Amino acid sequence: MTATMRRDDVETRAPRSVRRLLGRPPADGTAPPPRAPRAPRVPTTRDEPVTVLSTSVAMISLLCLWMVFQLVFLGGLSHGRDQDLLYRDFRTQLASAIAPVGPVVPAGDPVAVLTAPRIGLQQTVVEGTGSADTLAGPGHLRNTVLPGQSGTSVMMGRAQTYGGPFASLGSLVAGDTITTVTGQGTTAFTVLGVRRAGDPLPQPLAAGSSRLTLVTSESSGARTDLASGSVLYVDADAATAFPAPAGLPASVPDSERPLATDSGVLPLLVLHLAALLALTLGIVAARQRWAGPLVWVIATPVALAAAWSTTDVAMRLLPNLL
Repeated sequence: MTATMRRDDVETRAPRSVRRLLGRPPADGTAPPPRAPRAPRVPTTRDEPVTVLSTSVAMISLLCLWMVFQLVFLGGLSHGRDQDLLYRDFRTQLASAIAPVGPVVPAGDPVAVLTAPRIGLQQTVVEGTGSADTLAGPGHLRNTVLPGQSGTSVMMGRAQTYGGPFASLGSLVAGDTITTVTGQGTTAFTVLGVRRAGDPLPQPLAAGSSRLTLVTSESSGARTDLASGSVLYVDADAATAFPAPAGLPASVPDSERPLATDSGVLPLLVLHLAALLALTLGIVAARQRWAGPLVWVIATPVALAAAWSTTDVAMRLLPNLL
């Protein structure tokens, strides 16, 4: 107690500045003057170019990295999810006897299940061969009959991106079996062979028969040549065929031909890029007023969503067989 009294006595007799540091009120009982709050840092004009540059680089890097991530990882996951949904939908249509049999089917709707046991291929085929259609799975060329019907049916699929369902077509050999299931029934095709640009065409199709031609890009390891000569074809015939309804389209747009891209998506892509630019400017303005880490915590989820949406649109500019 004596030591405490001595310390209190010393502190009482100490100068006012010392008592203020010790957190003690002055001996005369007056309260110490309030400490002035620290003024917030006001960005200077020299900070603006640095903020604009760093934000722009961050947004561009995010978009580029997300596109690579989409091609390498998310594309396969998206393809698998789409295939599950398409197969479930088509199986329900088959069970209800409402599966399409042509001649006109809305683009993107499931029309057949394609199986090639030798290469482990099982895919639900959608109507249409545009780049957007083949993101979900192999597409049926709309101006040809459905598989199994009398005539030649053409299907196109990707070789590398979005699951690469037709990546192993070149491994098929004469005599292999390819099976299709449509609203009219099941058809077993026998492979005639694999051909490339410049190879002789197969013999004309016999009356009352069905032919299936699968088309994809010719790939070699990690490299795919986008020249016209890089297209690979697999022809297969069936001795019997279902009747084909009349009324097929006479032709299809150029965007649905082999290795075509969907240039019609450019206006939508411009809108997405404009939204990304607006978001970048908004982040720049926010960083001028608030702390950078806080701004990025709030803006990152929005930026990721915008990058994902933009990448989905940009993927339609890929060739439909890549």
